Amino acid sequence: MSTTGAGAAQPRKRRGAARAKLLAAAARRFYADGVAATGIDTITAEAGVAKMSLYNNFSSKADLVRAYLDERHEEWLGLYRQRLADAQDPRGGVLAVFDAYADHAAMPYEHGFRGCGLLNAAAELPAGHEGRAVVRRHKEEVESLLAGHLTELMPDRPDEVRAAAEHLSLLLEGGMARAGLEGNGTRLANARTIAAHLMDRL
Repeated sequence: MSTTGAGAAQPRKRRGAARAKLLAAAARRFYADGVAATGIDTITAEAGVAKMSLYNNFSSKADLVRAYLDERHEEWLGLYRQRLADAQDPRGGVLAVFDAYADHAAMPYEHGFRGCGLLNAAAELPAGHEGRAVVRRHKEEVESLLAGHLTELMPDRPDEVRAAAEHLSLLLEGGMARAGLEGNGTRLANARTIAAHLMDRL
């Protein structure tokens, strides 16, 4: 019997483990210290892998940054889906978006909560960097999720849905920015309360 398949699987498994370690290390260091301030040597040392492992998994630091941003997006979607599972109605769906942001703020961080990791990274990246497009798509998806829930609340009022989705999105981002500056989720809790009052008036 040929062992080619088993032999090929082992290097792939090792590469997968190294990639996961590198992404976890990048997530910690990029969020705590910033993208620009974090070098490849810092990430590989924290991940406990050789520098060659990084280049076996990512073509460049820019590629690693993009993968980090993708992971942050998927992490947030996971928080949102958990909250959405408990939502009883479209109003609860809107609030699930706010709750997912609050859950993000409540996670343990080495130097405390510093705001949205995606926006923090985007602020450091130059115009035209692919990572900024990743962050923009994330924010557009969040607004689209809000619009979807609002459409269920106001099925015959598409113009109002678009306006309300943008309003809530800006409220959410403002709450996140202030929460990041203050290092806690109080502003997000306040933004959620405001969002609930706004929906009561729709």
